[in-house]
Amino acid sequence: MLSELSNAMVGLHREHFGRGPDAARCILADGIVVCVLSDIYTPVEKTLIRTGQFDHVRETRMLQQIALEAEYRSRVEGITGRPVRAVLSAVHTDPDVAVETFLLDDRD
Repeated sequence: MLSELSNAMVGLHREHFGRGPDAARCILADGIVVCVLSDIYTPVEKTLIRTGQFDHVRETRMLQQIALEAEYRSRVEGITGRPVRAVLSAVHTDPDVAVETFLLDDRD
């Protein structure tokens, strides 16, 4: 299941951001899925970051993640078989990573 979650995150990232991360690792514990994606930024984002515009890159990424939340949620629900209560996203520059966190509902 963890491999499937990692592959799903890479695929969604590639589809919507124009390139996939170089690596992905997902962890599932106590109803929490955490996916860490490495080397996520596009060439134009890297240029903006180098010129001190990380806040702009982060804001744009967050807006895009909000717009795509239903798609990410659906994919995780399909793989885990559990409803997702919340989706939380964060990006960082050094190291170049994104973290996607999914809080799952308790099993019935």
